[in-house]
Formats: sequence, C-alpha cells, structure tokens
Amino acid sequence: MLNHSSNSLPRLYADLAWTWPIISPPEDYIDEAEQFARLMIENARIEIKTLLDLGCGGGHNDHTLQKHFQVTGVDLSPAMLDLARQLNPGVTYLIGDMCNLQLEERFDAVLIADSIYYMLSEVELKAAFQTAFDHLKPGGVFCTYAEYFKETFQNNQTHLSTHQKDDIEITFIENEYDPDPEDTVFEYTFVYLIRRNGQLSVEVERHQVGLFPQGTWQQLLQEVGFKVRIVQYEGEDIPIFVCIKPN
Repeated sequence: MLNHSSNSLPRLYADLAWTWPIISPPEDYIDEAEQFARLMIENARIEIKTLLDLGCGGGHNDHTLQKHFQVTGVDLSPAMLDLARQLNPGVTYLIGDMCNLQLEERFDAVLIADSIYYMLSEVELKAAFQTAFDHLKPGGVFCTYAEYFKETFQNNQTHLSTHQKDDIEITFIENEYDPDPEDTVFEYTFVYLIRRNGQLSVEVERHQVGLFPQGTWQQLLQEVGFKVRIVQYEGEDIPIFVCIKPN
C-alpha cells in the first residue's frame, strides 16, 4: 500500500474499509479467481497445493481460491484483514509489506492482484516481484496483472456505480487522472455518497498508483529470475503475467 506503512493507508483501507464488501462484493471476484487458479494449475511445473496472496485486501479472491489451495494472505491494512478473516475463517492472514516480506515458508504459487498498482516506482515494482520470487518453490508459478500501462492509459476517465446492502446505499465514483505523464504515477479520486436511511454523507479521498510501460513489467520480472508468459485476461483486453520460477 501507499508508502508501505499502515499509518499512511488511504481511507478505503482504514476507516472506510467497511464499504468494500458493499461496493466490490466477493461474488464479483469468482470468475477472476477461477481464472487465476486455472492458470496456476496449468502452468506450474509442480503440483499447486499452497498459495501466497500478497496484498490480499478483504480476501475476496481468497474466498474462491481457498476451494483449490491452502491460502495464506498478506496485507498492510488491519481493517481489510479483519474483513478477510470474517469472510474466510479457514485462511491464514498476516500483516506484511509485499516489498520487504520475509516468511520462512515457501509456496507453490504466489498471486498479486490489483494491489500491485500501489507500487509507485520501478524500484518498488521490482521489490514486489522479488518478494514473489523469493517465496516460491522452484517450479512454482506467480501471477499478476496490470489494467493500465503507459501506452494504453486514457486520462480523466470517470466510473460510477451504486450498491445497496440492508439500509445502506453507496454511490461510488472513481476518477483516473494523470497530472504528469512524465512520471510513473497517476491519481485515483474516490467519492463515496453514503446514504443510511436516506441520510447522506459524502466522503472523498485520493490514491496514488503506479503507471509503467508494459515492457517495464516484463523486463523487471525477467531481471528477478522469472520465465514470463503473457496471456489475455478472459473477456478483457488485459494481459496477465504468468511467471515460472526455474527449477
């Protein structure tokens, strides 16, 4: 997460974490998680029994992945990990930073999903890839992806969705804006219109996330030692990096 400190987390990962299961419910992740599971099983050179999910957030991918693997999730946000433990009581969850994590265990597979966006420099991105490499068994597989690259980013895009649970209705607005095309970051501005029994509160926050050329991703993955294959995300024009740790 931002600045790699639980003291500097965006509000979505702190006091507004409770909104996450409402605006992005676990059932929305089933297809994505099943696709990751298939890619891991099909591409690994060893049998996949254990999985490390780095930047697991509220555990929404893990809710499906635990049907296939023994999952360990790591995240910087205590609030998100509380949600993950409630959703997936059979999964092991740990506080940790994907840039410098050092666990004794080695895993058959490692996943970094959209939390990889919070790597703001090539140094941070490579550090996250190195963590994945170091925690894999030889022959194991690492999967990650990026929805945006320098070449494909469209500036000032806005998305809006409305979600309801019990007496709470949240209209969630996301704006993607790059104020400086020469650097490696862009901004997400999130606006939450939260209505409880018709009473409105408005919350606003800004996230900084990384933006790199696709070639940089592949180069850094290869530099840490991975053999890299690129496949297309099913139904989306998004490349998934399927990376093998050599035997």
